[in-house]
Amino acid sequence: MVLMRTDAFRELDRLAQQMLGTAAHPAVMPMDAYRTGDELVAHFDLPGVDPDTIDLDVERNVLTVRAERRSPAPEGAETIASERPAGVHTRQLILGDTLDTDAIDASYEAGVLTVRLPVSEKAKPRKIKVTGGANTARAIAS
Repeated sequence: MVLMRTDAFRELDRLAQQMLGTAAHPAVMPMDAYRTGDELVAHFDLPGVDPDTIDLDVERNVLTVRAERRSPAPEGAETIASERPAGVHTRQLILGDTLDTDAIDASYEAGVLTVRLPVSEKAKPRKIKVTGGANTARAIAS
């Protein structure tokens, strides 16, 4: 016979960690982002996600990443442990005006979604030609 002690606060703490996450196991999809050259690159960790369930939307400079992880256990199976959150997960990024949201590229490989956002042409540095001297317009007196 095994005697198990029940601690209601421990159960509450476990549920809060599953819903809100911890530093070691965040509830949201972890992301790394960096800028290299003329593009912003973001990597989202989505292990165990079917690529067909990944949805990217851009509206008013907000990128929304939505993905669904289904439970691997067959229906009717007894769950022994469930530490990988299943369900629909969403993350939003607010994009600056300097990014070209019409040319976003996304790929999914080895459980990582990579999103590439190029810098728009109007935001890139450019040279401006200065004219002067004989090309200056003058008013003609009558």
